[in-house]
Amino acid sequence: MKRIAVFTSGGDSPGMNACIRAVVRTAIYYGVEVYGIRRGYNGLIKGELVKMESSSVSNTIQKGGTILKSARSLDFMAPEGRRLAFEQLQKFEIEGLVAIGGNGTFTGATLFYEEYGIPIVGAPGTIDNDLYGTDYTIGYDTAVNTALDAIDKIRDTADSHERVFFVEVMGRDSGYIAMPCAIGGGAEIVLIPETKTSITDVISTLQNGWSRSKTSFIIVVAEGDEEGNATEIAARVKEAIPQMDARVSILGHIQRGGSPTAADRLLASQIGIACVEGLLNGKKDVMAGFVNSRLVYTPFKDTITKKKIINQRFVRMVEILSV
Repeated sequence: MKRIAVFTSGGDSPGMNACIRAVVRTAIYYGVEVYGIRRGYNGLIKGELVKMESSSVSNTIQKGGTILKSARSLDFMAPEGRRLAFEQLQKFEIEGLVAIGGNGTFTGATLFYEEYGIPIVGAPGTIDNDLYGTDYTIGYDTAVNTALDAIDKIRDTADSHERVFFVEVMGRDSGYIAMPCAIGGGAEIVLIPETKTSITDVISTLQNGWSRSKTSFIIVVAEGDEEGNATEIAARVKEAIPQMDARVSILGHIQRGGSPTAADRLLASQIGIACVEGLLNGKKDVMAGFVNSRLVYTPFKDTITKKKIINQRFVRMVEILSV
């Protein structure tokens, strides 16, 4: 393999630049030319490829976002879009791809591989930490620490004004951000998609707390919880407890930005190297990840379809520590 390309797709996550940097420098280390594809699959379709040198990724490991830009591409999900993308790869004589992204990125990658046989190795770049085949995804640790810092600040106000705060964190169908934030932030309640917590349960916990002279509460809500988002849940609880002084805080996209933590920089660098070495060793249609500190390559179809189970010990910890 003489020439490869790397791109980022879907939602950005802190550490993507560290991964790009590792891919570029690993390719150069092995004497392989490397191109960067700007704006994900959309850029591939349009031929937005630029040759990368070692200097191209200087002073990037500490930066959030992605220097290659990112986009979601409806065009690539159509056969015609993938055909145009393949033609661009032929034009630039690209023999393999490193795809940095999440579920949607890998769905497109496996379709592309099935149709055109282009070897693709994926790097799990998403703050949600919801991909099967790796214990941690690139950007997750930073997102948790960003959210936790916000919750610590909200706790000060909740305590000062004796209020109940409903704090919504990202996670789509996953409680992986919400759970460590709830434990680390001392939250009294956490609502995540993986476990059933009813509005009745929330009301009961609040009333039990007040009976013990507790005056403030933090309730962490994963945006994909089955009971609804934080605003909806707060409104329903308020209906049952009209005297409750409640506020809603939606942390939103602040969780995606910022300089990556040391853990994310290290993980992204390891995975970037593993992606290039995987391509050079014949890996294709797989994601590189670490499970129990061991490098593993998981088929894209498994990363897309298999459910990553949240540790039930964490659920129990919230129950015990909120007493």
